[in-house]
Amino acid sequence: MTDLETWSRSFSEFTASFAHRFPRVESRRQATSYLRGLLSELERKNGWTLAEMCGEQGPERLQRLLNFYAWDTDGVRDDVRDLVVEVLADPDHGVLILDDTGFLKKGTKSAGVARQYSGTAGRIENCQIGVFLAYASSKGRALIDRELYLPKAWTEDRDRCRASGIGEQVAFATKNELGHAMLRRAVQSGIP
Repeated sequence: MTDLETWSRSFSEFTASFAHRFPRVESRRQATSYLRGLLSELERKNGWTLAEMCGEQGPERLQRLLNFYAWDTDGVRDDVRDLVVEVLADPDHGVLILDDTGFLKKGTKSAGVARQYSGTAGRIENCQIGVFLAYASSKGRALIDRELYLPKAWTEDRDRCRASGIGEQVAFATKNELGHAMLRRAVQSGIP
């Protein structure tokens, strides 16, 4: 068996472990294509380049996965965390790393985008801010959780939130509060 065949079989087994989080065949297929694109050696990874790599005419099908298909995002997050722990667990030297990252944006429609400080840019820019939790040990490191920071201007504008797919239950939370919530989830999961 070639390295490519071994990788392909391992990738199929890996994606199959998440299949139950996607109730429809189309969403499962799009999730697999999206993940394959993210793991590819593409220099720039955006909706268009990922779609082209997957043989699509445009990014619409991949965007439907992210914006419209029903799937259990929190369940996938928990599955990823469990897989990371299975491979990287180190009860004596494992650590959790919490950090926020800015993603520069040109428009105003993406959820949470606003003029705000981005450590990535080192200044105030039009961007989204994500808060991330990683697990690291002597065996490696991987992201295990994420939250999108929504400025007050967003959470106070429910019409804008609805238009971006942000549920009514989502309220304003500081980056520190988002980080604490992720740390609580990790500790409650029994992560070593």
